[in-house]
Amino acid sequence: MVSRLVLILGDQLSEDIAALREADRAEDTVVMAEVMDEASYVPHHPRKIAFLFAAMRKFAAHLEGQGWRVRYTRLDDPDNAGSIPGELLRRAEETGATEVLAIEPGEFRLIAALEDCPIPVHLFPDDRFLCSHAEFDQWAEGRKELRMEWFYREMRRKTGLLMAGDKPEGGKWNYDHDNRKPAPDEITFGGPMQFTPDDTVEEVLALVEARFPENFGTLRPFWFATDRTQARQALAHFTAHALPRFGDYQDAMLDGNRFLYHAVISMYLNAGLLGWQEICEAAEAAYTAGDAPLNAVEGFIRQIIGWREYMRGIYFREGPDYTRRNALDHQRKLPGFYWTADTDMRCMARAIEQTRDEAYAHHIQRLMVTGNFALLAGIDPHEVHEWYLAVYADAYEWVEAPNVIGMSQFADGGIVGSKPYVSGGNYINKMSDYCKGCAYEVGEKTGDKACPFNYLYWAFLHRHRDRFGKNPRMAQMYRTWMRMSDEKRQATLDSAEAFLGKLDTGARV
Repeated sequence: MVSRLVLILGDQLSEDIAALREADRAEDTVVMAEVMDEASYVPHHPRKIAFLFAAMRKFAAHLEGQGWRVRYTRLDDPDNAGSIPGELLRRAEETGATEVLAIEPGEFRLIAALEDCPIPVHLFPDDRFLCSHAEFDQWAEGRKELRMEWFYREMRRKTGLLMAGDKPEGGKWNYDHDNRKPAPDEITFGGPMQFTPDDTVEEVLALVEARFPENFGTLRPFWFATDRTQARQALAHFTAHALPRFGDYQDAMLDGNRFLYHAVISMYLNAGLLGWQEICEAAEAAYTAGDAPLNAVEGFIRQIIGWREYMRGIYFREGPDYTRRNALDHQRKLPGFYWTADTDMRCMARAIEQTRDEAYAHHIQRLMVTGNFALLAGIDPHEVHEWYLAVYADAYEWVEAPNVIGMSQFADGGIVGSKPYVSGGNYINKMSDYCKGCAYEVGEKTGDKACPFNYLYWAFLHRHRDRFGKNPRMAQMYRTWMRMSDEKRQATLDSAEAFLGKLDTGARV
């Protein structure tokens, strides 16, 4: 029998993947590699790099324990070829293999590299997802609007999750209106389960410290799960202790509490240590047992079989040029404070500091703070996309790009969202305590002391009035803008121009 290589990437750490199912344990060789091409195509957060390298090493050891032959390349191996295709060629020469079995990567960049590899690579569909590319395309075909809500309902029907026959549990598909409460006075959840680094993790941490000393982000203390057993423990911890109140406060933000009732398991799901089905079934079981309310469980499940699957569908349907879309023609450079948190805008500083320290921020911090500011300020969406791809432990292009290019920056012209996600300072003030003690006054609309989100919001609407002025979901805000006096509108635009001028010169804002 001709031997083959079985490529397993760092976000494919699952035993039940097609490449392993198709392989012969007695004849084929698993190839895994820590390579600089993958570690540096954007300046990844060091905690993400460490998480993936440690999880990869442990998964390789697990496969060896299951009887697989594994050729594993560490980043500091002197023979490391530096790229995935290079490592495949090196291992093919060593083993005599003439073919590679692999799972389709989640980034067009790496798909192209494997398709161009001199050794034939057979790419299997990544069936760890609920919805295949063909199924998503079939759903999308002929629709004028690709709205996630309609897709999500199809996924509920397909899985039977939270269904009472052919009707949604509780009579409604979506309980989002119950999930928008500001933070309570006291958070009763101590945060996600944290794990003490073992010898494997410590060895990786030392490597990352040595090889990526300049990357944005705090590496230690490192507490992520790095194998399936730990990831399952983290899921059980969330389900038991945080899920019951997750729904109510999932949009809230607190200066003194970075996690509130969030699961912080997306990096485990996206790397393959957990699967969507076991996560959703654990949440549904909590509802069935009476341990978590329907609004919390529905909102949590919607993020996984709704948004996550929908984003993947959009990414692969739209194609490799998606990350270069710029429907609003925003050209401003990404401000330096996205890498330093050196800004007087307290909400921005806190969200960026948390990102630096944890490689994590929840969806509202990403969408309505850092993303909202970038959109209002007219930042080049490709630069925004590359920042998000670099700084979060759960970021892979298939999920990150549609969230940023589509949902956050409206750079795809409305494929993902029917209107841009923009707001002034009042929303942030309602959903957080960031505005308390800020150098800017959230109640002020114009002038040096006014919250920049306030005048940037109106200036954004004014700048794009030809595009959004007739959008029915934005009509009320345009009527409000036009009811303002000429003097007030001009003062608002002047304040925005002055602020953006400071931004362009690199002055502290």
